[in-house]
Amino acid sequence: MSEIRGSVHLVGIGGMHMSAIAQLLLERGVTVSGSDLRRSAFTDRLERMGARVFEGHAASQLGDPALVVTTAAAGDDNPEIVEARRRGIPVILRAQMVARLMEGKRVIAVAGAHGKTTTSSLIAFILSEAGLRPMYLLGGESVDLGGHAAWGEGELCVVEADEYKRAFHEYTPSIAVVTNVEPDHLDYYGTPAAYHQAFVEFGRKVKPGGLLLCCADDPGARRLSDELGDDPLRHETYGVEGVRYWMARNIVFRDDGGSFTVTRGGVPVGDLTVTVPGTHFVLNTVAATAVALHVGVPFETIAAAVARFRGARRRFERVGEAGGVLVMDDYAHHPTEVRATIATARRRFPERRLIGIYQPHTYSRIAYLWDEWLACWEGLDALIVVETYAAREDPEAGRSAADLAAAITSPKASYAPDFDTAARMAAASATPGDVIFTIGAGDVVEVGPKLLELLR
Repeated sequence: MSEIRGSVHLVGIGGMHMSAIAQLLLERGVTVSGSDLRRSAFTDRLERMGARVFEGHAASQLGDPALVVTTAAAGDDNPEIVEARRRGIPVILRAQMVARLMEGKRVIAVAGAHGKTTTSSLIAFILSEAGLRPMYLLGGESVDLGGHAAWGEGELCVVEADEYKRAFHEYTPSIAVVTNVEPDHLDYYGTPAAYHQAFVEFGRKVKPGGLLLCCADDPGARRLSDELGDDPLRHETYGVEGVRYWMARNIVFRDDGGSFTVTRGGVPVGDLTVTVPGTHFVLNTVAATAVALHVGVPFETIAAAVARFRGARRRFERVGEAGGVLVMDDYAHHPTEVRATIATARRRFPERRLIGIYQPHTYSRIAYLWDEWLACWEGLDALIVVETYAAREDPEAGRSAADLAAAITSPKASYAPDFDTAARMAAASATPGDVIFTIGAGDVVEVGPKLLELLR
């Protein structure tokens, strides 16, 4: 990391990626301040580490920093950004700061519409178990690593390469993993073609002679690999279908996970046992295994780490059980992710009634994926749609949660205007033996504890 002279102020310090930056700066002895719309567990942790955190945004909170880092969700009219620019203080985006933090490291970047957090967390965990002390910046909290960021002292850095507003174009990885390229963030990109092209540009950021590892089971990622075939890169594919360079064979699923054989170029490498269920996790594990082998981790070390890996928080996570009802939580916020979660739940709980409590993430995502949202709930016995997590948007940007609930017919959905109502509705309909999932990328995780209290 190039030396920072003076303090750093972060606009949006409570976000997953921004709080990771704050943590790494604090670990390097940099004075950190920041602001966010409301306090959270992340801001509390940063304050304990020595950061000064403000609730809400105001020009008077800026202080006298050498640098201001802002989340892409903050507008140019944010009073702290306005004040910084008025005073000539440099303002850079989150991804630009991440790139600065990673200077001098050999970067492993994980991109894709889905699966980024689990895959990057597993890679970081394997490297840690191998004693390589990686730096990492993850898009979710790792149960196994005890957080979502660490400086590390080794040469490797694992970063979750987010495509929102082309953030991942700031990185020049030695190894890039692309889990899938399925249109998302169309509120920014506008068209699926523009979204895909952003991944093409990301692939071209890989250092010459580096590795691009694509999941060829996904049509978009396979097309990406084909389009970049003439670039001075090493190209490899992975999957569970057809003929891939890295493959999972002889897959056996169990209630507590599963097992499979990893092959490379058709030749068996070894057997893995996993504790997280689902085909999507098998794919993520194959990708992580391939990366770890490329950087020299012995397969035996990989197998031991994979067998112990519990996953990222909010990925098929058990919240608790009361009154014979099991409450689970999952971060799924795209129709493809929802389908995968429900399919895994059906496999894991084949005889039990499944109830979903879903919080849409942004009005625009409801609108541009409207048809997919209507058709992705098969396998649930009941669904409650709670009010939208707006993030950076106004309601006029798309369609409402109430609209969505009224339109979903399989299963017939109900609308809840707030978390308390959603918890009461779920508790009233639940019977012993049921499994209830809270689903979404916003703060719907808060419903689980409310529901458990009612069930008790």
